Amino acid sequence: METAANGLTFRDAGDSDVDALVALIESAYRGDSSRTGWTTEADILQGQRTDPEGVRAVIKSPDSRLLTVERDGRAVACCQLEHRGDHAYFGMFAVSPGLQGEGLGKVIMAEAERAVREEWGATEMHMTVISVRDDLIAWYERRGYRRTGRMTPFPYGDERFGIPLRDDLQFELLVKELG
Repeated sequence: METAANGLTFRDAGDSDVDALVALIESAYRGDSSRTGWTTEADILQGQRTDPEGVRAVIKSPDSRLLTVERDGRAVACCQLEHRGDHAYFGMFAVSPGLQGEGLGKVIMAEAERAVREEWGATEMHMTVISVRDDLIAWYERRGYRRTGRMTPFPYGDERFGIPLRDDLQFELLVKELG
């Protein structure tokens, strides 16, 4: 599937995209490069955000897609969409730090929501966000997501998800009805 909107091209990632997408995701969340944008987790987590195996697993999963967003032939954003029956899971969302704040996130979320509603018949979108990320949660709330108060523990000790810099991390489920 490939669609174009606002100078952006949306397509499903393939094996040849893995390295570029890992670099994009890392740049949006970890290290000094992530501080260019506002989605950085550098103050709460060090280490990696993902790795080639994690990205490849999303691409290969029969119930999952890694929606890749390109501008001028270059990956500038991505998000995971996973079909889970009557709802879809939204994850691995990254926008290139230098492009954050330009409204790309809103456009990408709208396309992701449209795709899961039309292609899978999903009636809700679910996501998990680290509960201390108040600015990010507020951004999602402005897009119609609601906090549920349902928490899951952060995987402390599993460095595939990063090295926590604080001991109060957990994930909160956010949900949006897709009318």
